[in-house]
Amino acid sequence: MTTGSSGNGAGSSRADANRRRIMDVALMELLRDPDASMDQIARAAGVVRRTVYGHFPSREALIAALTDGAAEAVIAAHTAGRAGVDDPAEALARAMLAVWEIADRYRLLVAMAQRSVTMEGIKQRLTPVREDCVALLRRGQQEGVFASRVPAAALAYVHEQSLFGLMEAVNEGLLPAEDAGRAAAETALRAAGVREERVGELLGLVLGGGG
Repeated sequence: MTTGSSGNGAGSSRADANRRRIMDVALMELLRDPDASMDQIARAAGVVRRTVYGHFPSREALIAALTDGAAEAVIAAHTAGRAGVDDPAEALARAMLAVWEIADRYRLLVAMAQRSVTMEGIKQRLTPVREDCVALLRRGQQEGVFASRVPAAALAYVHEQSLFGLMEAVNEGLLPAEDAGRAAAETALRAAGVREERVGELLGLVLGGGG
């Protein structure tokens, strides 16, 4: 019995490793070629086509799984970015910069996912980030740090949509990717109603790595 259990564990571990490798390779292949087929992904991953389909029944299912991973990374980045920062404005700026670092990696994936996962599906996956942002914005409004009278819940959607807009702007060549993190933080601060001079101070602080 012990041997069988150990074998099953090893098999499960191999399957998990195969799935992870397929997802890692698929992300690289799709970012290189958005039209990459399941056959191409299988060859790049060094497995047979049947193995890929064993984990992901369709190309859409594979993209959905990659989108799940991207959303998890964004959630983790948002949490880490504002961790230990008491000032709501600084926390917002740091969180937006941290989120953009992840969003920049996945922006082409998001563009593809809109065709299969849909924007509504992507927004649902980002609910924890939005809820976290609402709490931060509400606290900042209560403390007088954010002057905007737009309700915090609505303002969180504005910030979310500005990120999607910046991703599209970079994809369309309208904005250099290296400038988009600053743009994301600056847009969020201005939308929240942070004073002009404070916006400049905060951007200097967070972009300069100051504490």
